[in-house]
Amino acid sequence: MTKIYIYCLFDRQDTFYGAYSSLKAVHRDALKIANRGNSEVIMFAPFVDKSDKASLVSLRNVFKGQCEVQVYYKAGSHAAKIIKMKLKE
Repeated sequence: MTKIYIYCLFDRQDTFYGAYSSLKAVHRDALKIANRGNSEVIMFAPFVDKSDKASLVSLRNVFKGQCEVQVYYKAGSHAAKIIKMKLKE
């Protein structure tokens, strides 16, 4: 049995932007949504105590071994939310 994960992308108003199978693609689009201001994009997750600059490596490390979790990208008044889910057979 294979493990298949999907990543759902939402903006600040919880508008659904898409479901992705690629972590790289969802990170790219989340940066596009959140990076509309002059400040840098910060990534944070409720279950992790620290926030960090948004990068693909940081996102991968936060999601590693986790399922059904949310990660937020925020820059000024713009934000994006990524939810990692496991497809069930």
